[in-house]
Amino acid sequence: MTKEKYIEAVGRRKTSTARVRITEGSKSSFIVNEMDAKDYFKTDEQKRLIIDPLASITGSKWHVEVRVSGGGIHSQAEAIRHGLSRALVESDPEMRGKLKTLGFLKRDPRAKERRKFGLKKARKAPQWSKR
Repeated sequence: MTKEKYIEAVGRRKTSTARVRITEGSKSSFIVNEMDAKDYFKTDEQKRLIIDPLASITGSKWHVEVRVSGGGIHSQAEAIRHGLSRALVESDPEMRGKLKTLGFLKRDPRAKERRKFGLKKARKAPQWSKR
């Protein structure tokens, strides 16, 4: 049994975490949580999000396998894009410049702010009355 050489990277967004494994192959394939990516992601925008790093580089074909958990479906797609970009840079450091200018290597830190005691939401206060 021969072990395939793979490159693994982690991508994150909000509360989603994606573990991305890429191996160079004869044809491209994209598997998310043991499902085809086209079946896992319903909208065209989400499909485009996960393919963006591969589309921005030309050349070799990659077999991409992803384990993603947490968050919503859109957040998961962005976590996959982040992890895939990191894995591609690990495989070829020359891709870093192009992926960085596209903003795929930045971990978007925005997340929902926690609710504070005495407030209705994170910052929304109850209606104030003078008397």
